[in-house]
Amino acid sequence: MTHVVAEPCINCKYTECVAVCPVDCFYEGANTLLIHPEECIDCGACVPVCPTSAIFSEDDLPEKWKDFLQVAEEYKDKWPNITEKKDALPGADEAAKVESKRDKLDPSPAAR
Repeated sequence: MTHVVAEPCINCKYTECVAVCPVDCFYEGANTLLIHPEECIDCGACVPVCPTSAIFSEDDLPEKWKDFLQVAEEYKDKWPNITEKKDALPGADEAAKVESKRDKLDPSPAAR
């Protein structure tokens, strides 16, 4: 089983989760993160540190965000691995309050 980063991460990209991940299974898109499904060891360390409550166990992923498992599958080999905490995106605190932002997902990899 894996954990999944869902919609609340879009346009925020806080990386507290990355800092606590023991297996470096986070990958970085332009405006969100994902967890590589085959690399996640299901430890759950990332869940309580996520400021937007965007990370769920696959079994607990809300129905409205089930497509984020497919997002992870689609981009896991296209986005770069992220292993260290970075600053959140500009405006992250305001973006965290926005709901229904799935259409804002940018499929581009993070700029390096």
